[in-house]
Amino acid sequence: AEFLHAYKITIDGSRLLPSSASAQWSLLNLYLLEKAFYELVYELNSRPDWVKIPLMGVAALLQQGFQ
Repeated sequence: AEFLHAYKITIDGSRLLPSSASAQWSLLNLYLLEKAFYELVYELNSRPDWVKIPLMGVAALLQQGFQ
């Protein structure tokens, strides 16, 4: 929470983020989902026994939705 708050203050007014809070959360969730899929591919290629961990992250993000 502190990181996001400081990041938002730092880039405020730069038009790098959408103006609405809901669009900002959707963008953050999209980045988190992208990272979770990256981790999923990594585990499939490196440690297939661990694939459950990123799958749980993907499932949680998809259940949360993109409001």
